[in-house]
Amino acid sequence: MVTAIGEEAAYAAAHFDVEVHLLVLDSSDAYREHARALRSAHGLPRVFVRHLDEAEQRDFLRRVIHRTEHTKHELLLDLMLPAGLSYGACTNRAFLIAVALGCESVHRRDSDSRYQVLRGETVFPVHQELLSLGKRAADAAHGVGETVLAPENTHKRVAMVAGSFLGELSVDIDEIRRLDPDVYYDVVGLWAPGHWSDEQKRELVEESFQGPRTGPFTGDRTTLTVVDPMHVDMCNISFHQVHERVPLPPATDTIGSDYFLIHLVHAAALPGVLHNRHIVNFYTGERRTDPGFMAYQLRFAKFFLSMLYFNFLYDEMAEAGETLLDGQGQVRASAIAELARKSTLLDRAENVQRLDTIEAAYRKLGGRYATFAAFLASRRERLLDEAQSDIADFALLIETWEALIRAARDTALVQAPGHPGRRSR
Repeated sequence: MVTAIGEEAAYAAAHFDVEVHLLVLDSSDAYREHARALRSAHGLPRVFVRHLDEAEQRDFLRRVIHRTEHTKHELLLDLMLPAGLSYGACTNRAFLIAVALGCESVHRRDSDSRYQVLRGETVFPVHQELLSLGKRAADAAHGVGETVLAPENTHKRVAMVAGSFLGELSVDIDEIRRLDPDVYYDVVGLWAPGHWSDEQKRELVEESFQGPRTGPFTGDRTTLTVVDPMHVDMCNISFHQVHERVPLPPATDTIGSDYFLIHLVHAAALPGVLHNRHIVNFYTGERRTDPGFMAYQLRFAKFFLSMLYFNFLYDEMAEAGETLLDGQGQVRASAIAELARKSTLLDRAENVQRLDTIEAAYRKLGGRYATFAAFLASRRERLLDEAQSDIADFALLIETWEALIRAARDTALVQAPGHPGRRSR
């Protein structure tokens, strides 16, 4: 996939009037192998390769954070580069680095995916992204196949262009579905707000984690619209400006923690383009090991606990609608931070019920699922506390994000020896 991403970067530079910064944030043990895979992208016209290990990322973040007036530097560093796995924090680092490099947009791809191929040609999502991203919706309408956008939104700029995925479920739970469809329904239904009806939950379960059912790519289909969050995936997405206003939740060991901006774009009625250049998702072998299974199921359980807070945020944002935007059509970060703070006061009884449901369901499945249920039972209070504190951390990061973005604009990605770190212009 590292090689393929390099090919997509080359495609973007060759077909559009852009400079492309190819950024690989690498925390794996295969850094040297990945560096070799990136060699083919070095020296390509208008393609600049940035391959950073965690030490290099930490150095950059320290210098950015030092430029802010925030007094708790180590806390911010921990939120940006935590010891545990964090999908949101990793993407937040990409956001700050993009700003430091002067990039106008961010285009994310994941390592556990690959591209479709049609008649020997790779189907790159960046093609649709660069056709529309950042344009006024009225102008972008000329380059899409269909427009489903209210006239009052056509003056806004396209904030997001995204597709979805094909292949394996985006969440590694197909074994549960095969073992016991009723248990699968009970567990996946925990994504929904507690007050939803059984019918609403069943509809959500049917739509969840499966991607579109349109089959392989045969030709472009694009729609300019306010994009439904259920129709796109973070492995196949691009943002313009919105990521400079609000970060992603930095929660650790929690799948889905990186999807917040998709919901924010939708709630604020910011224009987006939905395309069908879908990524092909696959699972790495590590998830099939017993330690990998336990780690993944923990992230899955914490996802459900996070939904107590995110469902509240999504409902509140939907109600606020375009009042989330300022006079320039930009997201008001203060409004999102206030809602995040408010959510920390929610009663945790719904999450207690979620844990009860997961434990009972997994004990019913038996085997290593029962082993995980016992592990979950031993950490109940800690997990409830973590879900609440994760949202408090998110609120803090939102409140600090403007200062971090401003500092990143004037910080060199890699500091030259003896240089104080100010970015040359």
